[in-house]
This record gives sequence, structure tokens and C-alpha cells, in this order.
Amino acid sequence: MQTGLQGKTALITGASRGIGKAIAVALAAEGANVVLSSRKQEALDEVAAGIHAAHPSVGVLAKAAHVGEEEQARACVDAAVAEFGGIDVLVNNAGTNPYFGPMVDLDAARAAKIVQVNQFAIVQWTQLAWKASLAQRGGAIINISSLGGLATEHGIGYYNATKAAVIHLTRQFAMELAPAVRVNAIAPGIVKTQLARALWENNEEAISKFMPLGRIGQPEDIANAAVFLAGDTASWLTGQTLVIDGGAMVRPSIA
Repeated sequence: MQTGLQGKTALITGASRGIGKAIAVALAAEGANVVLSSRKQEALDEVAAGIHAAHPSVGVLAKAAHVGEEEQARACVDAAVAEFGGIDVLVNNAGTNPYFGPMVDLDAARAAKIVQVNQFAIVQWTQLAWKASLAQRGGAIINISSLGGLATEHGIGYYNATKAAVIHLTRQFAMELAPAVRVNAIAPGIVKTQLARALWENNEEAISKFMPLGRIGQPEDIANAAVFLAGDTASWLTGQTLVIDGGAMVRPSIA
């Protein structure tokens, strides 16, 4: 099935590792030019080199930017437009969680950082991409939420609160930006990434047994869904959140 992504341009935040990197690789495999953004230029350059080696006909631009800093975000969006003529797909993937513990002990500084990166950055990058390109060209936006945005968990409650906000932002932007731009979200369960390492590293076997599908997720599982949401096969889909969790949410709460 043709995705229609060949020759399109996708900008992915948090693209130096994990889910963001896997999404960039998967979109490039479909023929899309990719703009890679994260904080560290060296890490981005390494990812860009790998994509270029695997897909030499695809354009690749690596542009470091702190996702929560407006001027850096603007510079990245402007660089993408200058290099490729516009943006067709925006993937708001970057996230952070500097605090693990009960919300009654959460301090204001770390709370503000979580909101800046996980929540308001989605508003900011969407605004910039819309005004610079998407309003004229149309396209798709994919926001990476979390299964935690639909549930409660010990230790990461405020992170999950921002991911719940991502789900609502997705619906709100889907309404506001239609029909030019489709806006959808992905809510991954436990995926084998650096950000989620504390959740799976010491108990991967036990978690895998808990999952109806018998394993924790890989970044590529999320990337495959992103390709679907970015492409023509999802042309009548907007405002939705696709849960990809290995069946965790359908497991009975009492064994």
C-alpha cells in the first residue's frame, strides 16, 4: 500500500534516540525527507549519517534545538522550510521526566520543566510549523502521548498528567486546523527506550509475562504507527489517539 510520503518533508523532535529516531528512520524508508531535532548536534549527526547511508536519495537535515526554547524551535522550523521548501509532517515526540515520586512532593521547578517540554512545546512547535508551512501546504501532525495519559501510576503521576494534556491538545488542534491538517496522537505503553529505562530495565521478564502479547514494545512498533498516521492511508483520520501497548489495557485488572 502506498503511503504517499515520498518527497514529503517530516520534522521530528527528540529524534536522536528511541522512538523519535525510529520514526525518522521509518519515514525516510518511505521516501520522506527528514529534519531531525534534539538538544545535541553530535547525536543528531550520527543518526543523520545512518539514514543517509541507508537511503541516499532522501534529504536529511540535522538541526539541534531545545524543544522548549521558542527561538531555537523557530530556527529549526525555518531551517526545514529553507532546506526543503516546507514541512508536511510534524512529529512532536520530545519528552522529559526529571521527577519520580508522589505528586505531593513535586517541586515547582521540575513541574515547570515537565510542562514546558511535554505539553507547551507541542503548542509552540505546532504554531510555528502551521504559520511557516502547514497552513498553506496542509499535512499531518503526530503527537507522542503515553499510555500513562489514560491511567494512574506510582511515581510518574505528573508526567502522566502532561501526557493526558497531549491527548486533549491533539483533539483541540484537530478541530482548529481542519481540514488542512490532520492531528493525531500515539499513546505508547512500556517501550524499550532510555527515557523509560527505570520502568523496564530490572523487570523486563515480569513485564513481558504481564503483557497479553508477551513482550514490551520496541521503538519500531511506534514508528510503524507513525508512518500510518502520516501517510495517505490515514487521510480520513484526525483527532484520535492510537494506543499501542501490547494489550496492557485489555488485561483483566484482577488475575
